Amino acid sequence: MTSIQSSMRVLALAAASVCTMTAFTPAWAQDATFVLNSREAGAPTYNPIKGTKLNIANNLIFDRMVMQDADQSFHGQLAQSWESSADGMSWTFKLRRGVKFHDGEPFNAKVIEWWIPKFKGTENAFMVEAIDKVIIVDDYTVKFQMKNPDPSMLLNMATSFMGIPSPKAYDALGDKFGVTAAVGSGPFKLASFTVGQQTKLVRNDDYRWASGLSKNQGPAKIKNLTLREIPEDSTAFLELKTGGVDLLLGVPTDFLPRIEAEKSLKVVTMPGTEVFYMPMNTSVAPLTDIKVREAIALAVNQKEILASIFGGLGTEAHNFLVSSLQESKINPKFNISFNADRAKKLLDEAGWAMGAGGVRAKAGTPLTVKLWTQNGTQFKRVTEVIQAQLKTVGVNAEITVQDPASINAMYRKKTDHQLAVRAYDYMNADILDWFFSGNRLGYPNVSMWNDPKAEELNVKAMKGSRTWDERVANFKTYHEYVMTQFVFAPIYQPTSSFAYSQSRLKLPDTIRGIKMATQSIMDIEVK
Repeated sequence: MTSIQSSMRVLALAAASVCTMTAFTPAWAQDATFVLNSREAGAPTYNPIKGTKLNIANNLIFDRMVMQDADQSFHGQLAQSWESSADGMSWTFKLRRGVKFHDGEPFNAKVIEWWIPKFKGTENAFMVEAIDKVIIVDDYTVKFQMKNPDPSMLLNMATSFMGIPSPKAYDALGDKFGVTAAVGSGPFKLASFTVGQQTKLVRNDDYRWASGLSKNQGPAKIKNLTLREIPEDSTAFLELKTGGVDLLLGVPTDFLPRIEAEKSLKVVTMPGTEVFYMPMNTSVAPLTDIKVREAIALAVNQKEILASIFGGLGTEAHNFLVSSLQESKINPKFNISFNADRAKKLLDEAGWAMGAGGVRAKAGTPLTVKLWTQNGTQFKRVTEVIQAQLKTVGVNAEITVQDPASINAMYRKKTDHQLAVRAYDYMNADILDWFFSGNRLGYPNVSMWNDPKAEELNVKAMKGSRTWDERVANFKTYHEYVMTQFVFAPIYQPTSSFAYSQSRLKLPDTIRGIKMATQSIMDIEVK
């Protein structure tokens, strides 16, 4: 072979190699890795009907009837249109045609007729409790006959708990559904799931029914999506900086300047939908005494926490609901705010005298309480500050850090905890029912609160509201009563921030939804 022939052969091989690499580029370039918000870590199942701790993967695997936009308006997904009767005693939904589940089964009115009764006996039953029966009008029209009006119908339908699974797969898998497999009609399919570590999703190439909130009406632009759980914020930041991950779904405020200093990274901040709070186990002494509970609540210095941990980004929380909700606008006299002097006076009145080492005691028993938190830098830092704040009024709090994957099961033991630092992310006042109803003691009612008057007010708010205005008024009254009983201490309401690698991802100009969610993920491109 001549040198020219040899050179030509080398060039040909090189060209073939380049072509081969180019051919394979789209496959790996379409992969992305996101890190879950630490609050969403530890979900034990992707069963939307029975699960009580879900994350963003649920909304990617399962479609819902409706979606909520940033302005809190509702837009159709599996439901194309809907209407409610004037008396609120019926809702009619027109369903989207042409939708198929991941297993090839069709979506139609029979699915809705099967789906709603499946909630009976689950912890999520309250979501559909007002529905008396499902009437099939035709193959793609269903009517909900109501037991009582439910002005929050669309709010409920937009939550992660209302993802619709494939009836065939759900019934076949039984209790294993959501663990070994999860079959919905969403833009992604579940590939694998390791509790507390990661979830792998693969694109549903048949997807053609995104909501109108997504510009992309076909399959997602990401082919393989990995959702990792990284409890330490510093580790997550380093992974984003070095290219190990592409997007952080939650960013602690003290990391924002560090991320903003990196030219290849970008932070997006949205109005918050989350509240940090500290429930108190009212069934365990000394928290059976309302004076002790009030003192502990008043010892929490929200302003100090906002400034020292969150750099002033976000707002102080003084009641239980996200401040953008109408039901959070209660009479200011019911709000809980830092007041160390009154906290000390209340503990004196309750018989807890200041003792040696700055810890109060009563009949020889020190005022020591168990304070739980979960893995995650923010949770641990907030808990440590609260521990110090309680010490200033004479309360000794001993911290225990629990694994997010098992903490809810620990709460269900009911008496092992006394205080806990927690957060919820939810935009509906019925979160009051979720966390304070006497029907769910242990978890989610971590406060173990079962109060007859509260139950009456809860029922009126949940079932006795015919209109939206009535619902707001009833929930305000219920909310105010909860505040008077000091069953929790409000702490902080963060903004919602996420960060991503600009060299790896191209995000839509407008983020649709109340946070980074399915509708915007559909429009994310991998570079």
